[in-house]
Amino acid sequence: MVANFVAEYAKLLVNHPEDIAVSVKNLEENYDEITIIANSDDVGKLIGKEGRMINSIKTVISGCKAKGGCNYRVNVEAKK
Repeated sequence: MVANFVAEYAKLLVNHPEDIAVSVKNLEENYDEITIIANSDDVGKLIGKEGRMINSIKTVISGCKAKGGCNYRVNVEAKK
C-alpha cells in the first residue's frame, strides 16, 4: 500500500515517470526501507530544495505508521 502510494506520487513530480520504480526491503520486524529509483535527471526534483520534497513524502508516510505500526525509511537513488 505505502509503496504504491510512493510510486504514484513520485510519478507526478518527475519529468520521466516511466523510469520510476519503488523497492521495499524489510530490515527488521517493524522497519521497512523504501527506495525510489528514478532517472538521474529527476533525483533532484524528488529531493527538492533543502530536502523539502522528500521530507514531505516522509511526513505523509509517517501517517501510515499510526495505522500499521511499521516504521519506514525513504531513500532516492538514480537509475543505473
